[in-house]
Amino acid sequence: MIDTTNTIGLASFLAQSDAVGRCALAVLVLMSMATWTMILSKLFSRLTEQRSAARFLKAFWAAPSLDAAAAALGKVAPQDPFAALTEQALRAARHHATHATNRLDEAGSAGEFLTRAMRNAIDEQNLRLESGMSLLASVGSTAPFVGLFGTVWGVYHALVNIGMTGQGTLDKVAGPVGEALIMTALGLVVAIPAVLAYNALVRRNRLLSAKLDAFAHDLFALLTTGTALNPQEH
Repeated sequence: MIDTTNTIGLASFLAQSDAVGRCALAVLVLMSMATWTMILSKLFSRLTEQRSAARFLKAFWAAPSLDAAAAALGKVAPQDPFAALTEQALRAARHHATHATNRLDEAGSAGEFLTRAMRNAIDEQNLRLESGMSLLASVGSTAPFVGLFGTVWGVYHALVNIGMTGQGTLDKVAGPVGEALIMTALGLVVAIPAVLAYNALVRRNRLLSAKLDAFAHDLFALLTTGTALNPQEH
């Protein structure tokens, strides 16, 4: 006859665990919540930025003049990296033309000043894209160890209880040890989405950064040579 009064599972593990084991589980829950919040937030923002960037680039390269292209900046999302780079570049070009001889850090050719301004703008966008990545990396690397710690502590706690009761039979040992292994599984469940999301975001950021650099070269050539916009080339 199977004893159904003792159910092996997470609820039974929590009932037999102490404050340390519950704290480990709480840490894993918080890690999971933070991971999925970051994943959904990044996914939503990237989809929004992708649509906004496509609309802006299409309108920018189809504009008949720089003034008309600059007018399109107010119609896109402020976090659009291409629009932000364009706005910084246009502002730097106007600023250098007006105040080129007033300050040492603005001295030199317009191309040098524009290059520094655009590089700073690209660095700012890269930093913004990388925000939250350290959280995913930290969760992916530490969650398995938190789960393993919960398992080790659960096994220790179970063995202490068995030693105090003097019931060392297999059925009394296997249940608590099996329940403790749930913490290791939970650690992996928390870590795997964080690692996959981190790798996907790193690849997406790398591709976006390459596109941003290519656009910066085209924009630099446009601002320094004054060549008319040609929608056929983009």
